[in-house]
Amino acid sequence: MYIRKATPEDASKAAVLIRLAIKEIAEALTGETDEEKILTILAGFFKKSGNRISYENTFVSVHDGEVSGLIITYHGKDAQELDAPIVEQLRQKLNDPNITIDKEAEVDDLYLDTISVDPNYQGKGIGSALIQYVEEYAKQMGYPRVSLVVENENEGASRLYNKLGYKELKTVTISGYDFGYLIKQIEEPPVF
Repeated sequence: MYIRKATPEDASKAAVLIRLAIKEIAEALTGETDEEKILTILAGFFKKSGNRISYENTFVSVHDGEVSGLIITYHGKDAQELDAPIVEQLRQKLNDPNITIDKEAEVDDLYLDTISVDPNYQGKGIGSALIQYVEEYAKQMGYPRVSLVVENENEGASRLYNKLGYKELKTVTISGYDFGYLIKQIEEPPVF
């Protein structure tokens, strides 16, 4: 296995992995309930630059030439700008100028938006490897804190994140569902 920056050519597999991870939130982001349409819209956003789920914000794990997992990450200060294309498409599609997307990332955090591993490759440490890869990226970029959200009912993911050093800071509501907002200090902030 190795991890690399995603490319637009990864879009079809990425759309499936994103949908697998974010479940009903994919319907809120796309304005669709039809599975094929959801995957098409997710793949379309993945191929484009300048949005939350773009290939630009994604790293993928690869096994035997196949994408086995992905992690989407961006800095919280960029969240509103990255959400803008998705919000605009939803407003046009649903003819509602008041549509917004719930804030997920704190402005100072490198945010792990989506972590997903193909079911055929689960249990092999891929999720942990992707998270650790991004933590190293955070160190290199000088970001002191990494954050993510986890469904309160997802005990397996919660155990993994706790094992990796993530601690719950608060509860956030996204698309009507409650999530734990977990953080990990990567480097101690400077003391003045």
